Amino acid sequence: MDFTLSEEQKIFQTTIRDFAKRELQPIAQSLDESEDFPFESLKNLGKLGVTGLTVPEEYGGSGGTRIHWCIAMEEVACACASTATVLDTSMGIGGHAIKLYGSHEQKKKYLTPLARGEKIGAYSLTEAAAGSDPSLVETTAVKDGNSYVLNGTKIFCSNGDVADTLVVFATKDKSLGHRGLSAFIIEKDTPGFSAGRIFKKLGIRAAHNAELILEDCRIPAENLLGEEGKGFRVALSVLDSGRIGIAALAIGIARAALEASIAYTKERRQFGQPIADFQVTQFKLADIAMGIDAARLLTYRAADLEDKGLPFSTEAAMAKAFSSEVAMAAATEGLQMHGGYGYMMDMPIQRYFRDAKITQIYEGTSEIMRVIIARNLLR
Repeated sequence: MDFTLSEEQKIFQTTIRDFAKRELQPIAQSLDESEDFPFESLKNLGKLGVTGLTVPEEYGGSGGTRIHWCIAMEEVACACASTATVLDTSMGIGGHAIKLYGSHEQKKKYLTPLARGEKIGAYSLTEAAAGSDPSLVETTAVKDGNSYVLNGTKIFCSNGDVADTLVVFATKDKSLGHRGLSAFIIEKDTPGFSAGRIFKKLGIRAAHNAELILEDCRIPAENLLGEEGKGFRVALSVLDSGRIGIAALAIGIARAALEASIAYTKERRQFGQPIADFQVTQFKLADIAMGIDAARLLTYRAADLEDKGLPFSTEAAMAKAFSSEVAMAAATEGLQMHGGYGYMMDMPIQRYFRDAKITQIYEGTSEIMRVIIARNLLR
């Protein structure tokens, strides 16, 4: 077993890290305060090849691996978790759904501009009554000749108000539960489709989160993604992949919290010495470092399994649950080490604290991750 990155992967990591520190980190705090969507950052990530990292060259990508995706997500998130969330939504789940289940024509039309960073993607499954349980989706899709007519309301759609291409889930019959679910590709200018209110969030504030409204939204039948009635499979498999990206994102936040805490504790002096000299501080830093390393290994294992075409659902759930909890612990302990200054809004540790929490919730809560792990153990 090889636990080290290849020379090519190390060069790639350095390239993304340098870009993130130079272009993303300096504006992260201002984006958080203004809640301005990072359009320019996403375009620049496209020029760097990150948006199309795991997409075949035929469709505008660079044909990289999921390990490459994890490396990129960690580095982007360490600099700006909002931008990492936007990237994950656009390509980690939105574009990835089209990559996995789209026809050649759908990939050419929709995946290619997403991979190049020319357009923004989104993925919308959640509704007011359907969160952890997708079988409760109430948005309907009725076949009408060569079209489908969609009606319903979605919530918490990341990138929802700015996305050009959205993967939306709807059912042909609510009584069928998950067996009625299908996935559809919707373009933002489609009549009957609109973004509703933009939700105000605790963290990742520059990554917009919107309500979607579908009122007799008519889309061509060729925009069905995958097979009719097989949307549940689409949703679960895409979320399995997406959880690997969120795990890497959480590691990035944890690393940012650790780096900030190391720097602060070396500078902050109490009782005549830097607080980094106190054993209690050293133990906290050591625990965070151990957690990050373990989380990264879990995440890379899941990514490697996906790259090899092997089952990875359990491993992705483990990586996502563990990494998100490491991020929350790193930010919490980091804030504590900063003392009163950590509670002030001009210190970045408070942003890491706010950003970390969502990693335990979106793309499957920590509780649902444990359900998945236990269910697979007990088969």
